[in-house]
Amino acid sequence: MKSLPHSITASITATLLLAGCQLTPLSDTDMEVASNEHIATPIEINQALLMDETIEVIHPVADVDIELNNDKIHVSEDIWEHIRERLTFDIPQNKRVIVQRNWYAKHQSYLDRVAKRAEPFLHYIVQELEAENIPIEMALLPIVESAFDPFAYSHGRASGMWQFVPGTGKRFGMKQNWWYDGRRDVIASTKGAVAYLKYLHKFFDGDWMLALAAYNSGEGRVRRAMKNNARKNKPTDFWSLDLPRETRAYVPKLLALADLVKRPEDFNIKFYEIDNSPVIETVDIKSQLDLAKAARLADLSLAEFQRLNPGFNRWATDPDGPHYLVLPSTKVEQFKTGLAKLSEKERLSWQRYKIKSGDSLIRIANKFHTTPELIRKVNNISGNNIRAGKHLLIPVAAQALDDYILSQDQRLTKTQTKQRNGVKSVHVVKSGDTLWDIGRKYKVSTRSIAKWNGMAPRDTIKPGQELVIWQKVGLRQTAKNKDAKAIMRNITYRVRKGDSFARIADKFNVKISDIERWNSLSRKQYLQPGQMLKLSVDITNSI
Repeated sequence: MKSLPHSITASITATLLLAGCQLTPLSDTDMEVASNEHIATPIEINQALLMDETIEVIHPVADVDIELNNDKIHVSEDIWEHIRERLTFDIPQNKRVIVQRNWYAKHQSYLDRVAKRAEPFLHYIVQELEAENIPIEMALLPIVESAFDPFAYSHGRASGMWQFVPGTGKRFGMKQNWWYDGRRDVIASTKGAVAYLKYLHKFFDGDWMLALAAYNSGEGRVRRAMKNNARKNKPTDFWSLDLPRETRAYVPKLLALADLVKRPEDFNIKFYEIDNSPVIETVDIKSQLDLAKAARLADLSLAEFQRLNPGFNRWATDPDGPHYLVLPSTKVEQFKTGLAKLSEKERLSWQRYKIKSGDSLIRIANKFHTTPELIRKVNNISGNNIRAGKHLLIPVAAQALDDYILSQDQRLTKTQTKQRNGVKSVHVVKSGDTLWDIGRKYKVSTRSIAKWNGMAPRDTIKPGQELVIWQKVGLRQTAKNKDAKAIMRNITYRVRKGDSFARIADKFNVKISDIERWNSLSRKQYLQPGQMLKLSVDITNSI
């Protein structure tokens, strides 16, 4: 589903462990590097720390232990045994499979961590596959794709446990908007993955190896590789095709995992036991509900609740659906009882807001972290016209936004505030900016900017958006020298029509936080034309 490799070179493995990111097996090219038994020098290690392409799949949040069963000790039937008995793929013992298998076999802790993430969802996934006669091996595909992390996001714009890019996600029924992303919803994405796998299987005339390759790199690319081989009178099976490096390693990874599940004793490993019984259920809630209130009704922490329902981007479910939640089976009855006692109005919290001169629905929605559409719906407004002095009823989060720690905004904040090597600055996007332009300005790659800001290089950026930039340590002294020679002057600036904190900060090369501090203001306030601001600016180059 992605266009970029999962590979991680040997010289940066330790770095990734320290960073808490997921390790993945090596690709074909990396195997050759690793086999040379080269020991990285301190200089190489430092270069690895600063590499732009260190991590291909981002895992932005920590794991959360979820209490799923009242009996944590006894596992009546292990789901791995259920899977083991139904494995059907022939597994060739070639170099490409063996090297991937050896990597997994040497990383028991990685397999344990992945299995614990899979525990709430694996039984459901197995059921869905079996209901559609999909090979049971596909239950292992989320390990290859995302290490079973529904919050995983790749630089190729793929998201979720099954790593769907936006277009393919929509094609197979995954709704994506401001409130909700079905690619992260385990229920929606699993159904979509099953449908996509069935389509690919038919597209390639029943060849599952080709279908898997296409799941990774697209059916068009695989079909072109087959046609190229056919023109040269070469075989057109997966193992004979000239495919991207990642895809050449992708199918062997799945086969390697299947081989380990089939005969774990041969490799001295043990899969973390998971009970072969349903541990989650979906509950129809019929309309929008605050996630914090839902968590309390289910007697779950907000983090536990969001881990089970990763599709929701914000503090509440999507007002237009889907209207279901995933809950531990043991919590369903108490949740339903509590929900039945809530009136429609009590499902959300509310604030009465008096419209001010210059307000718009978009500005008000941004202020209260909601959407203009929902404000219109709640207040029976058609169009965008609102009148100063009138009041609006605004649905707001029941708790502080920081409490919704797995929401899209909080995940972004965690990514952007992560300490990295080098000197940090913040670039406020202005009209006409592109990641390429910004990269040239700061002498960093667009790939790095994307990684530092929890996005993909092809994602769009908007005026006013703040991007974290990390420059190499060597640039720190240059910045210090510049500051030492700088000539600062205090000025008074008259706000003009169309001005914003971001525009003024960019115009005078100062920080928004400094403008706030110098003027005892908040960026959440609106600047008025004619308003006077105190600024301290560098006039060195103006003299």
